[in-house]
Amino acid sequence: MSESAAPAPPTSVSPARQCAVAATVFLASLVACAAVYLALNAHGPWFAAPSALRWTARNLTANRGTAQLATDSLMVTAPDAAHSVVIALGTSFLARDYPVIAWDASGIPPNVGAALLWYSDISSSRVFRRALTVEAGRIMPVDVADDRAWLGRIRGLALVLQGSFSQPIAVRGAMAKPMSALELLQDASRAWLKFEPWSGSSINGLVPGLAGESLPLPAALAVVAALAGLAYAGLWRWKLRSRGAAIGSGLAVIFMAAWVLLDARWQWNLLRQADATVALYGGKSWQERHLAAEDGALFAFISEVRAKLPPPPARVFVAADLAYFRHRAAYHLYPYDVYYDPGSTALPPPSAFRKDDYLVVYRRQGVQYDTAQQRLSWDGEAPLNAELLLNASGAALLRIR
Repeated sequence: MSESAAPAPPTSVSPARQCAVAATVFLASLVACAAVYLALNAHGPWFAAPSALRWTARNLTANRGTAQLATDSLMVTAPDAAHSVVIALGTSFLARDYPVIAWDASGIPPNVGAALLWYSDISSSRVFRRALTVEAGRIMPVDVADDRAWLGRIRGLALVLQGSFSQPIAVRGAMAKPMSALELLQDASRAWLKFEPWSGSSINGLVPGLAGESLPLPAALAVVAALAGLAYAGLWRWKLRSRGAAIGSGLAVIFMAAWVLLDARWQWNLLRQADATVALYGGKSWQERHLAAEDGALFAFISEVRAKLPPPPARVFVAADLAYFRHRAAYHLYPYDVYYDPGSTALPPPSAFRKDDYLVVYRRQGVQYDTAQQRLSWDGEAPLNAELLLNASGAALLRIR
């Protein structure tokens, strides 16, 4: 009677092999998540879909409101008497081929509403309307495929802005999108790789959604990493645990893969930000750098103000509608004894002012000055005697007498 041979012990899995398995699982999870995303969001055919239609600012017409054509955008400077702006666009495309309309506009304040208008050859006498969502000053694409009026050949589109605003709104154009699988992938990659200038909120990261992406990269990678982690844990329990593999090393590789992709995007954006900063400020004096900055117009005005002020100390009050202008004006005026309200546009009552105090007004509504009587008033308060020392467009320096 012969003895049966003992089974050979399972070979262990090397750390390099574990990393390779984890990386493969991560890539498989990425492909699976992309397929699910496309299946849920692609309206048109995955292949042989029509190309997206694009219109630039030169194709736009302002039917209501005041606007002027700039280099690459239509700058809307003011609404009409009814606080409305209508930007029209002539079109000719089949509604069924293009379920999504995207307007490229920026600088829209929170109090301004937006809507899409259209008419078709089926109901040419009727104009249909769909509300638009505004996030971070931009108009989000709107899916009109489920609208019963989105039929036939679309003969015209229009963007309606309703509300008052003081800063210009830039409208660069519009797109009609077939929402095919290829286009969705291209849109996501363009949004992820789009240059996001530093906004001042943080220099250590990118703000999800700020560049206009409907699928923020951090959220997408978090889902991919979570799915890959679950898949690797199942594979480890089924195959790798008995061969001495540590589950932590594979999960660490999956986490590092997601982190490296995010950091690579940040580094790419940082390199472009460095190039933009050098182009804007390189080789300039400190005064020229301030003039080239976002508050350059304010800095130029404050420079004129400082030339009119006596040497410090002197009491200087700052009035501006935007908190940003109040902060920056005070910063440029130091070391004078500067007063401003960081949380409100309100000025102190007239009784708080003393002789030889100074008032800097920059884009602040509600301030009136009577040149003939040399009387200053604001927000219905009692007037004060004041001398106008400097007068610019939307800005002034006054000395209380």
